[in-house]
Amino acid sequence: MTAAVKVQGLVVRRGRTTVFDGLDVEIPRGRITGLLGPSGGGKTTLMRAIVGVQIVAGGTVTVLGEPAGAPALRHRVAYATQGASVYDDLTVEQNLRYAARLLGVPASDVPRVMADVDLTSQRAQLAGALSGGQRSRVSLGVAMLGAPDLLVLDEPTVGLDPVLRQSLWEIFRRLADAGAALVVSSHVMDEAMRCDDVVLIHDGRMLAHTTPQGLLETTGARDADAAFLALIDRGSAA
Repeated sequence: MTAAVKVQGLVVRRGRTTVFDGLDVEIPRGRITGLLGPSGGGKTTLMRAIVGVQIVAGGTVTVLGEPAGAPALRHRVAYATQGASVYDDLTVEQNLRYAARLLGVPASDVPRVMADVDLTSQRAQLAGALSGGQRSRVSLGVAMLGAPDLLVLDEPTVGLDPVLRQSLWEIFRRLADAGAALVVSSHVMDEAMRCDDVVLIHDGRMLAHTTPQGLLETTGARDADAAFLALIDRGSAA
């Protein structure tokens, strides 16, 4: 497997607080990597570093062979933030068509994306009138426009019902099977079992980088919640 992302010796500071102090991690192509852990542990900071919008104090972040944030990555990396990135005074379809124009993606891709995120019936609704979950789906749709080689998705399933969550994970699987690398963050630990690889971040440290099965075997736990708690306890004692 070829690495889509290589993070080496990453150092990030906010004022006098050190978020990361020499973090190393690789994200493979063609797989779904779950970035998991409690809120405030550094997941979003790492994702921002991968997409090149985080100021770093040291180390390197290489994405698809380029420095993170390089202009050459503009059409190859998609980022969906936890907060919905939509224009409230535009409809769902207008939001996606506008994003498609900015990205240079054919307008014919918009109907496909709307169907994938189950928003076809809401295509004429103003984004400002949508529910929180629907607004999040519009942001996810923007990230899915075109054929990005890397998708970085910050809490993409928060606030969604179980049926839609399942459908989105099916989409993630198809994208990975087609060769894309996906980084999906979550604080809902059972979603670890839907990933190919899991990275547990806690208090700026990587406590584990393994497979879901490896996570259970290493800790002897029966489920992801217990496994993560066991690793956090070990990390706190170290």
